[in-house]
Amino acid sequence: MSGRATVSWQTSLADLSLILFMVTAAAVSTAPSPKQGGKAPAAMRQEIAGRSQRAEPLSVYIALPDAPPLAQWLTQQAPDPRQQLTITAPYEAARVQSRAAALEAALALAGEAREAGLAARIVLEPGQGVIRAELAFDAAGLPR
Repeated sequence: MSGRATVSWQTSLADLSLILFMVTAAAVSTAPSPKQGGKAPAAMRQEIAGRSQRAEPLSVYIALPDAPPLAQWLTQQAPDPRQQLTITAPYEAARVQSRAAALEAALALAGEAREAGLAARIVLEPGQGVIRAELAFDAAGLPR
């Protein structure tokens, strides 16, 4: 047996081993983990698709005491029907009153946006900070 034939079958075996490793790694990466309660990949994809998708914001309004009114800020932005206005209001998770106050403030900003001709999506998040309004190309139904 020549040395060249020996290298040939070893190379083929190494290639097949790598292919088997890659297929196994791909199968393991899509398998449900025990933390997910054994959900099937299709169920996970459907759950993720139901969440609101948020793109990088093009413009951000931070509701500080010295900030202009939201309606005035919106008139300074380039109008585009493909943009979605998202109002994000943080609240303290331990306090129910904090969540209610955050929702009330977000609804007030959404009212200003409605008067300016835009519908707003409101997101309440546990955490610290101030209310923000973001314009981004993440409206439902847009091609990705």
